[in-house]
Amino acid sequence: MSRTRIAHALVATVALAALAACGSSRHADEALGSKAAVPPAPVKKKTVQGLPGMPPVLDPKDVYAADRPNRLSPVVRDFPSRVYVPNTNSDTVSVIDPKTYRVIETIPVGTQPQHVVPSWDMKTLWVNNDKGNTLTPIDPKTGKAGRTVSVHDPYNLYFTPNGKYAVVMASLDRELVFRDAHTMKRVKTVPVSCYGVNHADFSADGRYFIVSCEFSGELLKVDTEKMKIVGQQRLPYHGAMPQDVKVSPDGKKFYIADMTADGMWILDGDKFTEPSFLHTGKGCHGLYVSRDSREMYISNRGEGSISIFDFTKDRLTKKWHLPDGGSPDMGGVSADGKVLWLSGRYNSEVYAIDTRTGRQLARIKVGSGPHGLAVYPQPGRYSLGHTGIFR
Repeated sequence: MSRTRIAHALVATVALAALAACGSSRHADEALGSKAAVPPAPVKKKTVQGLPGMPPVLDPKDVYAADRPNRLSPVVRDFPSRVYVPNTNSDTVSVIDPKTYRVIETIPVGTQPQHVVPSWDMKTLWVNNDKGNTLTPIDPKTGKAGRTVSVHDPYNLYFTPNGKYAVVMASLDRELVFRDAHTMKRVKTVPVSCYGVNHADFSADGRYFIVSCEFSGELLKVDTEKMKIVGQQRLPYHGAMPQDVKVSPDGKKFYIADMTADGMWILDGDKFTEPSFLHTGKGCHGLYVSRDSREMYISNRGEGSISIFDFTKDRLTKKWHLPDGGSPDMGGVSADGKVLWLSGRYNSEVYAIDTRTGRQLARIKVGSGPHGLAVYPQPGRYSLGHTGIFR
């Protein structure tokens, strides 16, 4: 073979080897004793498969992500800032201007109003006239009351996360009544065997909710879509009286205030096993999450105090005492997160408390038996009911 042919053959051999290497780089790298650079796997964004029709969860680690200071929906942005106080014994709603701390109007409603509840679409405030068997709608844009709607035993009111149904806590009737969220027509009645259904909150995915039964010391777990009770348990404390219910920001725990046990039950909602207990103060009653989702304000009605629970530290960090005592009950946090508003159930008054210092900013006289007051408007995309649970 000539030198020219040998040279051509060598070139061809090298070319074939190079092609083979290109087709099997892993084997080539192994032969060289090195590892090939593997591109990083794409990061899968965790999503929550929510109740059908429910708005997407903004942050899987924080169900209250939409509730940041002053993040008002276009639906409520032009509503005047007010505090609506149902006076159970006076059959009225006191309307407070939070800038002046003064009652600017008193609205006559039905018999024994218990809570003022924002509708799912946030366009209406429903006054729950328990003994009057009616709901009184208030237009938060004008502050005017509309024509009452017949609803039997509406002690409290919630809305399914998809906005399809209103859920009436019919305490004396011993029923959970699912109604059309707009017309309030009865869709399904779910009888309960416990006594005093009153408060609730929904899981992060909206597929179930936990209900407290005040007079028999029990908890219910309800399948939202099936409208069916799927769990029931009695709290491990003689004479327990569970009240307000709130889910943790990460959705892993439910906190249930207990007025007799003087603290909170901490429940794994998914497993629905026996809860643990944390003492807060006498007459533990209402639970309200701060605008940054870091803390929860706990009203201790029996001792006139507010305990502060830190979610990140998983413990109580502070306690604020009202000067001259009081009976802090139900309420809510201002849109900017700077003021906690609570009704004084047995003192015919309302308290405004600085959330940074715990200092009492005002003590305002209202009607008799003030109960579930609503601070409105508030941040969020939709309302789950009660005095304002927003997502």
